[in-house]
Amino acid sequence: MADLHKLRERPPEAEKITINVGYVDLGHIDLLVREGFYSNRTDFIRTAIRNQLGAHADAVKQSIVRNTLDLGLRHYSREDLETVKAAGRRLRIHVLGLASIAEDVTPELARETIESITVLGALQASKSVKAALHDRIS
Repeated sequence: MADLHKLRERPPEAEKITINVGYVDLGHIDLLVREGFYSNRTDFIRTAIRNQLGAHADAVKQSIVRNTLDLGLRHYSREDLETVKAAGRRLRIHVLGLASIAEDVTPELARETIESITVLGALQASKSVKAALHDRIS
C-alpha cells in the first residue's frame, strides 16, 4: 500500500460573495453571455468589478495612503505575535486585502498583542481568535 501524505490546505485566493440582481439586469447579463461577450455570469461580474476599481483607482490609492493601510496579503504568525509581546508592544492592524492570523495563535496571545483590527476585504483566523478579538475588529 502506498504511503499517503496529507497536502497542506491552501487558503482560498478569493472570497465568495452573494449579490441580488434585478431581473432586467440579469437578462442583460445573460444576453451578453449568450452573444459571447463574456464566458459566463461570473466573468461579467468580475470584469465589471475590475472596471469600477480601475475607474476609482486614484481615489483608492489616496485613501490607502490617508488611512495607512497595508495592501494585499498580510499574515501574522504565532512567532510574529510572540515577538510583539516580548517587545511590550501591541499591534493596530490595518489591511486592504486579506489579513490572516495563524491557526496556532491562541486567543490569549491574540488579545495580549492585537489592539485593533481593521480589514477591508477578509480576515482569516480561528473561530476562537475571532471571538476573543470581536470587540477590536472593525
